[in-house]
Parts: sequence; C-alpha cells; structure tokens
Amino acid sequence: MNSELPLGWTIEHVRALSGDRSAAQLSCDRFVVVEASDRRDYEPLHPDVILAFHDLCLVRDNGEWFMGQLDADGSVTCWASYGSDLAQAIRCL
Repeated sequence: MNSELPLGWTIEHVRALSGDRSAAQLSCDRFVVVEASDRRDYEPLHPDVILAFHDLCLVRDNGEWFMGQLDADGSVTCWASYGSDLAQAIRCL
C-alpha cells in the first residue's frame, strides 16, 4: 500500500504543477533501484511513494525524491536524487 503524498499535496496538485494530466500514483509493490555513481551496480530502493509521468517516475525513499524511468516490466530504474522538495523534483521533469 502506498503512503500518502506529502502534507498539502494531492494528485491533482501534482498534475497541475507537472503539466501532465495523466500523472498517477503507482503501487510501491515493484522492483526499484538507483544507479550507484561509484560503481557499476544498482542499489535497491524501498519507496513509500511512486509518481508516474508517462515513462518517467519520481520515487520517494527515506524522504528523498529520486528520478527514474518506468521499465516495460513495471520496475523502476532511478539515476539520481533530486532532494526532499517534491515541487523542485517535479520542475526537473
């Protein structure tokens, strides 16, 4: 089960800020990793919120928003943290 969006946020607010009327909150029951910058491996994430914007995703893990790609099998591969501010992370889409 997904956790709630940050206080004061709704999916409608996410859609308005992103300009993506189809943005959706996804189930966290999927494989999510982030590329490790110091090696060729991936580190697993344990998200409590996943927001999808077509094939891009924002994944919240331990209060940080990671940008990633929704893969064909439903997994998510992230490449970087965009900090703890959801609005700022959405602006980076």
